[in-house]
Amino acid sequence: MRLILVRHGQTPSNVEFLLDTAAPGPGLTALGEKQAAALPQALADEEIDALYASTLTRARLTAAPLAAARGLDVRVREGIRELSAGDLEMLRGDTEEARAYLTTAFAWAAGETALRMPGGESGAEALSRFDAVVAEAAASGAGSVAMVSHGAAIRVWTAARARNVAVSFATGHRLDNTDVVVLEGSPADGWTAVSWAGTPLDDAASGRESGPTGQPLGPAGEPPVPNE
Repeated sequence: MRLILVRHGQTPSNVEFLLDTAAPGPGLTALGEKQAAALPQALADEEIDALYASTLTRARLTAAPLAAARGLDVRVREGIRELSAGDLEMLRGDTEEARAYLTTAFAWAAGETALRMPGGESGAEALSRFDAVVAEAAASGAGSVAMVSHGAAIRVWTAARARNVAVSFATGHRLDNTDVVVLEGSPADGWTAVSWAGTPLDDAASGRESGPTGQPLGPAGEPPVPNE
């Protein structure tokens, strides 16, 4: 199966550098709406048999133009929502406390899944809920599936599950709004990442381009706020 993971469009919390992961979450900014509207063209060369979105408002709004363009229903699933920030919710991403969010999340990708976000979920819980939605999509028989999810969730799950994505790579390569990670494989056989934010994975470590449908929110490298 080809798995197309899409980060949602820009939100007001992204602009304010806030760690905003709770449901239902904010909608999209004007730029975020433009990014969502551009997504069908950005994915024009991709076959998409099924479309999923997380339960958070920003993911569903981002998926809507693609659903309309492809004549697909959006399958809304809680399992692909953002990694819960717990006690860190709504902190500014440039604070020392908020940095614990990504430190904990990428420790999960490195195998320390028993760790728990302060006041939130464990790595085992976060990865298993994302796994369940991917397994559902694979069991449906769809050859190519798009999922509109969230930056930290996509980066951490891909680092944990793709055989060719090191945790250090995922840590150092942020996803801007509506950036896309494409993988191929299956839950049984494992996953290989084909591209990261429009760049073939073999070449991705040598440079970083902006997202396919919108403007980057910051320079290359780790942003001041986690990719919620």
